[in-house]
Amino acid sequence: MSDRKLLVAGNWKMHGSLTFVKEMMTSLATMLPSKMNYDVAVFPVYIHLHEVINTKPEQVLCGAQNLSEYDDGAVTGEVSGKMLADLGCNMVLVGHSERRVMNRESNEEVAKKFAQALKYGLTPVLCVGESLLERQSNQTFDVVWAQIQAVLDLVGIEQLGLGVLAYEPVWAIGTGETATAEQAQEVHQFIRSQLALNDDTISRRIRILYGGSCKGSNAYELFSMQDVDGGLIGGASLTAQDFMAICQEADKLSQGD
Repeated sequence: MSDRKLLVAGNWKMHGSLTFVKEMMTSLATMLPSKMNYDVAVFPVYIHLHEVINTKPEQVLCGAQNLSEYDDGAVTGEVSGKMLADLGCNMVLVGHSERRVMNRESNEEVAKKFAQALKYGLTPVLCVGESLLERQSNQTFDVVWAQIQAVLDLVGIEQLGLGVLAYEPVWAIGTGETATAEQAQEVHQFIRSQLALNDDTISRRIRILYGGSCKGSNAYELFSMQDVDGGLIGGASLTAQDFMAICQEADKLSQGD
């Protein structure tokens, strides 16, 4: 339950060009206040990381969309945590639903990636969430907790507490559908209550973001929920104006509006 919301702008997936990135960084530099009451991170594709790191506003963090579970070796096409840290990244996504589904990443593989991120000083953003079928079958809590438990089993509660969690219901990603604020809060509260069984302090401190069609029109309601600490923003981060609309809602909350 952080007082400062974290807004991950640019779960951009495989979108954008070098021109897009340059224009986005220029826009953010113009539109973001020098002193913010919230935190912002941008997650471009690998080939644009260098450009973002070198042109982003100072107050904006930079993260990668994935990393390898290995340090190095014969794993062509992979990028290691050591490489990302050397480049100047601050954060990295692990376990995004598209990686879990399209690349068949298991909970155990995701846990290894979480550990690799921590090994090299990166803040891992652990994505968890259920499919529509799993929600309809009342398996949401079981699925989400199994995804978190795999990380707990590998690194423990203290190391988990160094990361960020992001609840992204798969049925609400890129569909225009959004979990209601109450649905999001229900899952976030469940996660926090389960973590409290391991360590109450860490459960209260860790940030739990909501991802799934968050936009300016629903951000205030979502972020008003006690256990929603920000957003993993997808489509609404593809233009600076849409993303800033979400930032403005986070700012209103920080000022008690």
